[in-house]
Amino acid sequence: MPVALDLVEDILRLKKEKNAIILAHNYQVGPIQDLADYVGDSLGLAYQARETDAEVIAFCGVHFMAETAKILNPQKTVVLPDRDAGCSLEQACPAEDLQAYLDEHADKNYYVIAYINCSAGVKALCDVICTSGNAPTIVEKAPTDRPILFVPDANLGQWVMEQTGRKMDLWQGSCYVHVEFTRDSIDKIKQEYPDALVVAHPECTQAVRLLADEVCSTEKMISYCQNAASDNIIVVTESGMLHRLQKECPDKNLIPGPTDNCACADCRYMKMNTLEKLHACLENLAPQVTIPDSVQDRAEASLLKMLEQSR
Repeated sequence: MPVALDLVEDILRLKKEKNAIILAHNYQVGPIQDLADYVGDSLGLAYQARETDAEVIAFCGVHFMAETAKILNPQKTVVLPDRDAGCSLEQACPAEDLQAYLDEHADKNYYVIAYINCSAGVKALCDVICTSGNAPTIVEKAPTDRPILFVPDANLGQWVMEQTGRKMDLWQGSCYVHVEFTRDSIDKIKQEYPDALVVAHPECTQAVRLLADEVCSTEKMISYCQNAASDNIIVVTESGMLHRLQKECPDKNLIPGPTDNCACADCRYMKMNTLEKLHACLENLAPQVTIPDSVQDRAEASLLKMLEQSR
């Protein structure tokens, strides 16, 4: 459906008027990606959020991403188009549950590594944050004299153990979208495109990862697809990634990874954000993201440690 030009123009007017920057995750709908100042994965967005001079950050993603931007920019106004845009991984590991687990196992003196897909409260409880793009690097830099607890994504954690050889205890959370991909659903597409390469996100299950030619973050998928030997590539991640890939790799036949239930995989939370909601949040500077003072400093320390270790 074509986007009303006056809506886009008014968003751009508001952005200039409010001295705002629009950040969008790779899983956002196409019209938002096309309008954003920066489109990327969690790590790239964290850097952009930290380095922007804008007074207002309009974060088109899910709640934990906007929280991350606010943690790194406590003096800036951070708005999210839809306050209810959550994440199944964030929901899988409430801060109070993690605190209770750490209290119960205090004798282990865990070194806690938290995937960025978690709440500010969880970030405040961990030693360092990671993303799917830098997780192996962060784990390799972890101290060897303390056991590692990796939260909340067990699939990503398992993949990191395979990459690094480091043993970790895994919190049993998962992305509800990525676990819907199955070996059978990918095999069906491979029968139609026998020469197709498979690139998959590490949040997928081990059975799917084993089938993939490459397992990587969404940002690394771009260079992989650009340089792939085959023109046919099955992209096994959330459907929004196809929009950016089609712009970056116009000569490739990019095939959305199917699930057993549908031809593509949409994250219901990522798709909550719309141009209309983006316009409203810029116009009203609401809903705003806030971080409790008791959480801010500790969460910022774990994020800054990640950024330092990722350089």
